[in-house]
Amino acid sequence: MPNLVPPITTVQHALDYQSQLQALEPNVTFLMSLYLHPDISPETVKEAKKAGITGIKSYPHGVTTHSDHGVMDYAAFYPVFSEMERQDMVLNLHGELPPSAGQDITVLNAEEAFLPTLKDLHARFPRLRIILEHCTSAAAIEAVKACGPTVAATITAHHLAIIVDDWAGDPHCFCKPVAKSPADRRALLRTAVSGNPKFFFGTDSAPHPAQTKRADRFAAGVFTQPHAVGYVIGALEQAVEDGVVGEEDVTEGKLEGFLSGFGRKFYGVGNDERGERIVLSRGKEAVEDVLRSQDGEVEVVPFRRGKMTWGARFK
Repeated sequence: MPNLVPPITTVQHALDYQSQLQALEPNVTFLMSLYLHPDISPETVKEAKKAGITGIKSYPHGVTTHSDHGVMDYAAFYPVFSEMERQDMVLNLHGELPPSAGQDITVLNAEEAFLPTLKDLHARFPRLRIILEHCTSAAAIEAVKACGPTVAATITAHHLAIIVDDWAGDPHCFCKPVAKSPADRRALLRTAVSGNPKFFFGTDSAPHPAQTKRADRFAAGVFTQPHAVGYVIGALEQAVEDGVVGEEDVTEGKLEGFLSGFGRKFYGVGNDERGERIVLSRGKEAVEDVLRSQDGEVEVVPFRRGKMTWGARFK
């Protein structure tokens, strides 16, 4: 995610950030993106493609953490999108419109209000690969289905598990877009095991320091990364128990597609040459209550703290 402070708007900044990430974890391949910003031009897109940068992410102005420099008018970026289409780069969309009292847009319908913009961008740039990131609603699922094969969407672990009541009472479950109704969650769960390659896993994991989740205007983001795969399995297990999906729907093939294969194919990333596999196990320990940096100065509260979850390791 390129919404750093300052945002990643240059190719060199993206490459420097990639080097920092690679130093932390050499065994991970990091796909880099730029932040859609007035400084981004068609020439930037060409430079980014040559440098191996995968895409550009759009944040609507003011809707989420570090989106102060976000998009206010998509039409201004049509030349950028056109060049992205030519260069076969990915446009990653945070799909919300900013809240507006005059238009009756709130956090609960901001995603649905954005969907006409998604459809319009797809109609104008039909060969542009677009991902509606961290979608939260049945309406978003249906909108992505209605678009052509160049449009896909990601679903997070936490949106498979929570609804509006959860984040309304817990800042550590608050993210943007916010979790919606039980019906929306059911749509996400069924889509995750549908086998539809337009939908794949994206964590959107955000390790905000605990103090920023307790402020008057707390940061939007849920920290799932340490147990992300386990959370998905746990949410699907609960969905089977609740009768939302059938046990026969949760197959190894569908899980592999959702967690790995579909995303790789959409991004054009080849198979893992190391041949790694995910091995699942029922959890025997609870999720940590808090995680601390080595110097103890930063504390992060993980999703489902104190609760049991499935274990996942690479083999």
